[in-house]
Amino acid sequence: MYTSVGQFKTNFVHNCTCLYIRNWIRNIEQHASDNVNKILVGNKADMDESKRAVPTSKGQALADEYGTKFFETSAKTNMNVEEVFFSIGRDIKQRLSESDAKSEPQTIRINQPDQGAGTSQGAQKSACCGS
Repeated sequence: MYTSVGQFKTNFVHNCTCLYIRNWIRNIEQHASDNVNKILVGNKADMDESKRAVPTSKGQALADEYGTKFFETSAKTNMNVEEVFFSIGRDIKQRLSESDAKSEPQTIRINQPDQGAGTSQGAQKSACCGS
């Protein structure tokens, strides 16, 4: 049982916020590519933690549960705002670099004779530029 209306409201908001986050993560997992970069950001870090909807420890626990980074930010004081964008940008760049390194180079061949067509290479002429 809750001892005060304020505590009830705080617990209710915290539980709703966590449910929303879990729903967002579930939607990302269902609709985005498997290797999409995710990050969890808590806001209003300039406020006293007792007044925030989600305390730092709960935000970090959610991030740990989903294997994502966790940042707390404040738009009011500009705390960690740039760091969040730089962090996700670095993560995306690294993921793309790693996937490029793993993929095989693709080669496109232009004006190569079809081996199965039975024509000799000398008999085939390019149609480019009226040749």
